[in-house]
Amino acid sequence: MAAKNKIDKSKLTKKQLKKYKLQRKTIILAVIVGLLMLLSLVAPYFTPCDPYATDPLNMKSAPSAAHIFGTDYLGRDVFSRVLVGARTSVFATLLLVIISFIIGSTIGIICGYYGGIVDNVLMRITDILLSLPQLVLAIAIAGILGGSLVNALIAIGITSWTSYARLARSHTMRIKQLPYIDSVRMTGCGDVHILLKHVFPNLIGSMLVNATLEIGTTMLSIAGLSFLGLGVAPPAAEWGSMVSEGRAYLQLAPWTVFAPAASILVAVMLFNYFGECVCDLANMNEV
Repeated sequence: MAAKNKIDKSKLTKKQLKKYKLQRKTIILAVIVGLLMLLSLVAPYFTPCDPYATDPLNMKSAPSAAHIFGTDYLGRDVFSRVLVGARTSVFATLLLVIISFIIGSTIGIICGYYGGIVDNVLMRITDILLSLPQLVLAIAIAGILGGSLVNALIAIGITSWTSYARLARSHTMRIKQLPYIDSVRMTGCGDVHILLKHVFPNLIGSMLVNATLEIGTTMLSIAGLSFLGLGVAPPAAEWGSMVSEGRAYLQLAPWTVFAPAASILVAVMLFNYFGECVCDLANMNEV
């Protein structure tokens, strides 16, 4: 069997071999991302200690067999809090990406298909939001709304839909000019049928690729707002807020910062790498 696989690979062209390797890499990363999401989902049920239980006798304890990531300034187990915070950090990010995807795609499809004054008004709003730094605007909005996870998601979501809207609009404008759309329209099909059955299925691939690329950026934005006190509020466990809590004790207990910061770094790099592989694979399939 191994020899057969080797012979099959030897028959591939350079482009086919590159595509095969990229597909294999994408599948491996997809499995790893799936395992991360599964771990984030079930981690709170397998914490070695109560993530919210304080222990005055073990405040700022260094990593040990009992506390592999050490304890924070209240004696809480950092490893348990990292596990519990994974669910909030990962699934809050995915929820926001999904909502932004739906809202942005819907606005983009409507603007691209109908055009007119609706398109002009919504696209000018999109241009205004795109011209402003997303995180700076999110900080301003979150500051007005107040610090909480819901308000942080609203603040980031107000600007994050714009990239989906622009992309969906451009694809819709291209698709509606295709001859088969005119043929479908001549059969008596309404706009809703055309949008749902013919326009959306032809742009969903590109939209999903863009969504995978946005996951890492969104996760950093949520962690950034929590770090500034505008997201998840202590004592709730979330990676960004944990970094914020631990920075005051960075010299005495650096592990309270390094553990959640490393979790953010690994998760963001993993999602970004996966998104880039999906994007490269999609571009290769289009060629």
